[in-house]
Amino acid sequence: MISDTKQAQVEQWDVFEVVLQGPRSGNPYVDVKLSAEFCYNHRVLCPEGFYDGDGTYRIRLMPDKVGKWTYVTRSNVAELDGVEGEFECTPASSVNHGPVSVHNQLHFIYADGTPYYSFGTTCYAWVHQGNAMEEQTLETLAAAPFNKMRMCVFPKDYIYNANEPVFYPYERSPDGSQDLTRFDPAFWQHFEQRVRQLGDLGIEADIIVFHPYDRWGYARMSPAEDDHYLHYLVARLAAFRNVWWSLANEYDFLLDVKPMERWDHSFQLIQELDPYQHLRSVHNGDTRMNYDHTKPWVTHVCIQNFDVNQVRQWRKLYRKPIVNDECQYEGNIPLPWGNISAQELVHRFWVMVINGGYAGHGETYLHPEDLLWWSKGGVLRGESAPRIGFLRRIIEELPPGGLQPMGDNWPWMVVAGASVGTTRIFYFGENRPAAWTFGLPTGVPFTVEMIDTWNMTIEGIPGTFQDVAEIPAPDKPYCALRLRTIA
Repeated sequence: MISDTKQAQVEQWDVFEVVLQGPRSGNPYVDVKLSAEFCYNHRVLCPEGFYDGDGTYRIRLMPDKVGKWTYVTRSNVAELDGVEGEFECTPASSVNHGPVSVHNQLHFIYADGTPYYSFGTTCYAWVHQGNAMEEQTLETLAAAPFNKMRMCVFPKDYIYNANEPVFYPYERSPDGSQDLTRFDPAFWQHFEQRVRQLGDLGIEADIIVFHPYDRWGYARMSPAEDDHYLHYLVARLAAFRNVWWSLANEYDFLLDVKPMERWDHSFQLIQELDPYQHLRSVHNGDTRMNYDHTKPWVTHVCIQNFDVNQVRQWRKLYRKPIVNDECQYEGNIPLPWGNISAQELVHRFWVMVINGGYAGHGETYLHPEDLLWWSKGGVLRGESAPRIGFLRRIIEELPPGGLQPMGDNWPWMVVAGASVGTTRIFYFGENRPAAWTFGLPTGVPFTVEMIDTWNMTIEGIPGTFQDVAEIPAPDKPYCALRLRTIA
């Protein structure tokens, strides 16, 4: 990050920052308007700036083109207006792939052309737990297979997560009242630090903008207060390349205070304010209450549904990438969405992925101090994570382009089948055939490997197979076959 306008170099897709000193009096969050015009040849980006306390104002840019950029600030305050400068954007490093966007309509890709396959997890309130717990979460993530994290901006009040946060997003008086026009820089500096640390680990921050589980009043802000918040949120965070916008967790539980037109408006406002058009979606609570993801401001489908077998229908209905971020959680809590086995969660991942979608992990094991990964982070206690990592490695070894489901006309024992390039994968789920007869392309020889999804092994089956072939199958559940053509 560039923290001084005298510095003149930043890496592509990193954060360049203009820092200015200005008025402290009044309410700078409301009174001061600040933006900048960043120019690269004929390309112009105009992000809003924001107040960061103590008379400090910042304007951030994520430069997406290598070469010389210039800028000039715009403000209703004379001392902040007309500040000019330039910087050089240098090529991205090998670990910097840029932001993620939609690819081939139903999949994702990094800006540098590297395929992105979403293998996410959920830690709703991990940034509100204090430094020791949060650092432990980051340590866990560094060794885990996940490349996306669902996380809330606002603190959460819900079962297994009732503690007060360390920081609050708005200024508070000693009596606990808060001014929803004045943000607390300490909260936001802390939050963006965690977003940046996720980026350093190669993890996308799927930022949940609103949620219903609230005792502080954030879920029931007025339309004007919502807009004020969204302006500040986007100004501070949009320049981080690993940001996704999840407009809400379980938006439908807030329809009494935020009717559908409010959700549409907030979507459109984020779309208008974000110069980089980061990915945007929203998450349902009731499985019958999917948001209309066909709307043009939605980039991909974020969904909650235990019935992962619907993924092919969702692909056809929405024609956008499908991410079932909550297909239920591995754990043992009494609530029905949080007590499936690790094996069942791994199974649901395989069904989603081989059918051309993506799935999300969560872990909800009871703990005497309510230290559940799904809510607070910390450490993983379940068995699904390494198996999800095994699936991720298999998928990332495939030719680029994203898996394409091979239709619905399967023998009864085939749960999912897909192809990409010259590779085909067939997943049997709970079925356990000892042999499988399948019509392969005429005259094209294939090698076959058996994949044990739970024991994380891949074993070659001797011989080659073509035409109508009987292929030895594993005779145990939760296995798959990988077929690859012989050059």
